[in-house]
Amino acid sequence: MSVRGLLLSWGGLLLITLVVISLASPDAFSTVRAFFITPWSSPWFVGNLLDLFSLYLLTSLGVTMAFVGGTFNLGGEAQMYWGGILASLVLLRFPEGSSPFLSLLLASLVAAGIGALLGSVSGVLKRFYGADELITTFLLSLAVTPIGDYLLSGPLRDPAGNLLATPRFAPERRLPLLLPPSSLNVSLVIAFGMLGIILFFLYRTGWGYRYRIGGASPAFSRYGGNDPAAMILPSLTVSGAFHGLAGFCAVAGTAGLCHQGFSGGIGWTAITVALVARTIPLALVPSALLFAWLKTGSEIAQLQGSLDMDAATLIQALVLLLVTVQIRGDLAERLEKFLKGFPFDRWKRSPGGTTK
Repeated sequence: MSVRGLLLSWGGLLLITLVVISLASPDAFSTVRAFFITPWSSPWFVGNLLDLFSLYLLTSLGVTMAFVGGTFNLGGEAQMYWGGILASLVLLRFPEGSSPFLSLLLASLVAAGIGALLGSVSGVLKRFYGADELITTFLLSLAVTPIGDYLLSGPLRDPAGNLLATPRFAPERRLPLLLPPSSLNVSLVIAFGMLGIILFFLYRTGWGYRYRIGGASPAFSRYGGNDPAAMILPSLTVSGAFHGLAGFCAVAGTAGLCHQGFSGGIGWTAITVALVARTIPLALVPSALLFAWLKTGSEIAQLQGSLDMDAATLIQALVLLLVTVQIRGDLAERLEKFLKGFPFDRWKRSPGGTTK
């Protein structure tokens, strides 16, 4: 995918946002200002925006790793949710007086582990039984999410609080803040660290090359002596691990506790982020930043009472439509290039009526 295509995607998103705001808001000018300018007007807004960006980047990395490996993960929301729940259990039950670093490290590993486990279930079903991962990841997400809701509304709920949430973590068992009093924390560093690891793996290692080729061209992968089906289980497992790690960052960094529904659709938005970035890992940075900007701007505009709540949902729906149309256009363009390079003239008839 060319840079021109990426710029068209992002430019289209901004244009759609402007059109929807002008139609839905009685004061379009102030709404546009609140939507586009206010998120960058103070450290508080910038920090919160970058915190959301870090969660989008982690989850969209998970989606991208599934795409690159030739699979599709629709269970990211539940994987993130359960990552946060189990990370909270570790942070709340870790022995007092022990190292805060060890508690955070263990919580992150447990969160990534439960996400990987949920993803691997669908990977096993597809790899060995031929089950469609679109169906299994989605159905598994629907099955396990209510269990998490029950735990947070019952056994894990803080009896002294009014929220459907766990008790708050001790300050030393939270990820350090980077721009107080905003919620920006070390999750941003973790997200960029994971991005660097993925870039190195995919483009600087032999395993990464086989991973990319197995997902992009199974026939070519088999021709090179590799089994593309072998990438199914790793791709869904790694994808789930990234979503689980994002759950840890959301509870240990952003919220400081685990409350019911904390994932808030981040797992679903990550799919759109990855599609807009054309599943190019480095392109996830501007794509995730753009969506964090749109989300933060819409919330600010709603708080100011100048934008209807349904307008943000409409923007997201139109964005998905735009992405779908452009992906179809990319496929058509590639097919056209392929057909142009095909040697049709090899079978041209000679003047005598015979074929060459």
